[in-house]
Amino acid sequence: MSDIKITIIDREGKSHEVDAPTDMNMNIMEVVRAYELAEEGTIGICGGMAMCASCQCYVLNEKDVNLPEKNPDEEAMLWEAFNVKENSRLGCQIHITEEINGLIVELAPES
Repeated sequence: MSDIKITIIDREGKSHEVDAPTDMNMNIMEVVRAYELAEEGTIGICGGMAMCASCQCYVLNEKDVNLPEKNPDEEAMLWEAFNVKENSRLGCQIHITEEINGLIVELAPES
C-alpha cells in the first residue's frame, strides 16, 4: 500500500495533514469523509458524480502538484456553484495518485 500526504483545511479553518492511499481508487471527497473533516451530510451529497458541488475545494498549491485537467462535467458544475474561485475544484474529481502528493486544499463554505 502506498500513501501520500495531503493537507486539508476544514470549514472552520483548521489544517489537517492526512495520509491518503493511492491503491484504493479514492478521491479528495472520499478522504474528507473518511477522516470526518466535514459535517456528515454536507459533502459528497451526489456520491461523487460531479452533480452537486458539495465537495468544492480550493487548491492552494496547484503549481506544486500535477493535477488532472477539469473535465466538462466538473467545469459545468463549477459554473453553477456558489463561492467559486479561480482555484476551485470538485474534490470528487481529484483522484488520489502519486502525482498529487503534498496537495493542499481548503474546503469551500457549505452555501
